[in-house]
Amino acid sequence: MIKVEGLSKIYGEHIAVDDISFEVKEGHIYGFLGPNGAGKSTTMNIITGYISPSAGTVEVNGYVMGKDTLKAKKSIGYLPEIPPLYPDMNVKEYLTFVAKIKGVEKDKRAEEIERVMKATDILDMSGRLIKHLSKGYKQRVGIAQAILGSPKVIILDEPTVGLDPEQIIEVRNLIKSLKGDHTVILSSHILSEISATCDEVLMIANGRMIACDTTENLLKNHKNVKTIKINVKGDKEKIEEVLKSIDSLEDVKFIEDKGESCLFEVTCDPAKDVREEVSFALSDARLLILEMSEETSTLEDIYLTLVKEADEAYEAELKAIREGADLDEVFADKDEEKAEESDSDEEDEETAVKEAEETIEEKAEESDSDSKEE
Repeated sequence: MIKVEGLSKIYGEHIAVDDISFEVKEGHIYGFLGPNGAGKSTTMNIITGYISPSAGTVEVNGYVMGKDTLKAKKSIGYLPEIPPLYPDMNVKEYLTFVAKIKGVEKDKRAEEIERVMKATDILDMSGRLIKHLSKGYKQRVGIAQAILGSPKVIILDEPTVGLDPEQIIEVRNLIKSLKGDHTVILSSHILSEISATCDEVLMIANGRMIACDTTENLLKNHKNVKTIKINVKGDKEKIEEVLKSIDSLEDVKFIEDKGESCLFEVTCDPAKDVREEVSFALSDARLLILEMSEETSTLEDIYLTLVKEADEAYEAELKAIREGADLDEVFADKDEEKAEESDSDEEDEETAVKEAEETIEEKAEESDSDSKEE
């Protein structure tokens, strides 16, 4: 549905978007997540054709932006961070105006306007001036103009910014209702917004893509250690000594003295369940476990870790450049890593093809053998 390749945007010496590539599948909701200034809005503006890229291509619904721009734009409904509303129009007048701009056929306009007002639950507000609407209803009108004409792709930039909790839930449910009929990309720097609404997450920092996956896979693939909190009754030094004697534990950290008990945090390999081993070790030392709980990684943990790593890599590159290092040398390691990943993918594909061919040959031999026996 949307294919972005090698996308970059440079303003003078500032790189707002740096070589981003990703694909968006039809009928899904994607969350574009990143800190303020990461390049989310710039990327969205390029995808919608509002601004042109310095490098790279954007393909929407089979049309390349810059070549088939008008056809690509007709496939997109866009709600910028500040909704493009005319406050002195009433809701129906405004949507009629948008329908004319979008080229909705005259005999179908009334039906289409009623459809989007029902979908966004603003039918009762059709005669009200936009300037008299609440922030939540203005957002609804903004989404209504975005889905007017049934575009294949809906792009929403910070759709819940400035809303109260009740309005956020309303807009969130509205966005979920668009799934299937539309492909949706929404940007946000609020983690709960993305995890509650989206099927997949695109993470960006310093203008670079740092992750692109489902929330489930992100949680699964980036959980490098398992963290367990243990509240034990007894002497701090004795508890620490017993925990440090357990080979399966990678790290033991004292957290808090609770008077009669002490709270510790231990880490281990996520593939191992060390609770039984820990229980026996503390029991043998006549130390009573009051509480033991496993801490699971959250999307926030992964996001903060990835952004921190991206910031450190970015600062290291800037430092190298300031110190006069050759740019080719600065990015050499990065290119080698990409090449290794590509080679690895090709090897996996070759192995899979080889295994499939061997399986086919084995089945053919079995078939010939059966035929001869008959």
